[in-house]
Amino acid sequence: MTRKFAKVKKTKRGVAQKYIRGAKNPKAQEAEIKRTAEKYRKGKLTKAEMERIAKKRSKNVTKSYKKASQKKRG
Repeated sequence: MTRKFAKVKKTKRGVAQKYIRGAKNPKAQEAEIKRTAEKYRKGKLTKAEMERIAKKRSKNVTKSYKKASQKKRG
């Protein structure tokens, strides 16, 4: 029996929109995901490259701040 995955919305190039949402530059984020996937499939992705990509991805998001919670008075 093969695994069934839930259908998700994708961009024109086939990347799940969830991975692109919140990026400062969505097209660049999408291109980076496609490049990384191709390298991974070919087995040419090194550990150093993966660390560099992870660091870049964490910097590429727009930050959302939550309101400070108020203390309850008794």
